[in-house]
Amino acid sequence: MSLQDRLHGIFPPVITNFDAAGEIAPVQFRENLRRWVETPIDGIVLFGSNGEGALLDEDEKRKLTTFAREVVPAGYLLIAGASGESTRATIRQSRELAAAGADAVLVHPPAYFGPYLSVAALMDHFRAVADAAPVPVILYHIPKYTKVTLEPGFVAELVRHPNVAGLKDSSGDIRRFADYTKACDSTCRLFIGNGSLLYTALELGAAGGILGVANIAPSLCAEVLRNFREGRAREAGSAQERLTPLHREIVAAHGAVGCKTALDLLGWAGGASRAPLRPLGDRERQNVARVMQEAGLL
Repeated sequence: MSLQDRLHGIFPPVITNFDAAGEIAPVQFRENLRRWVETPIDGIVLFGSNGEGALLDEDEKRKLTTFAREVVPAGYLLIAGASGESTRATIRQSRELAAAGADAVLVHPPAYFGPYLSVAALMDHFRAVADAAPVPVILYHIPKYTKVTLEPGFVAELVRHPNVAGLKDSSGDIRRFADYTKACDSTCRLFIGNGSLLYTALELGAAGGILGVANIAPSLCAEVLRNFREGRAREAGSAQERLTPLHREIVAAHGAVGCKTALDLLGWAGGASRAPLRPLGDRERQNVARVMQEAGLL
């Protein structure tokens, strides 16, 4: 089965564990991965926003990808964030992470100079990465952080490249997502990155979700998807109603720090984030716990 045929379902963009000194914590990282693959997910995404990918060194990414591949069974796709500020850095990461065991790489636009790049320059960047990457490339649209908007026409042209396999849209703009569904051909897999929009995105033709909320509620995410696929709209909608507050009050409100707080409450390894991120205050932690209780997770 080709990667394209396997590229669908629920993928948590998993957290990265750190010790008290701010160094990566391989034991806790592996233990969480073992627990995630026992839930009804389809793969793992490393070094996304909820994985604090922007705060990791390239050598740390290589090590963590190797650690992940050792414990994530071959039946689960392993996707690694390989975004750099230069084209050459992104290509280098793509090659190194593929060699370490990644099945595909997730690549967002360069952020620092991104808003000033012409459409042609941005197209050249992505095409160069896709040409050089030894594994398929998934585009990562997250204008909240990059300040770069990938227009549907741009995406339609880029997905014609044989090594561009799909797109994750974390803009939160469902109209834009609908435009992406029209722009993409049958070989492009579209994933929603906003947990509150999973059901709507599936109605529009999404292949699934790469969802921060799947860190803490993977089974609930999978319940939305399963019921939708099986034609049980009411049940899918009911599961989505439970999922939406978890996304809004934990992931959207607090990002990786919120996910780690929630995992700690579940008895998993959440722990500290890397500076300059700081832990939640008592009132925020209490709100996270309340939302989880109302969703039936605690």
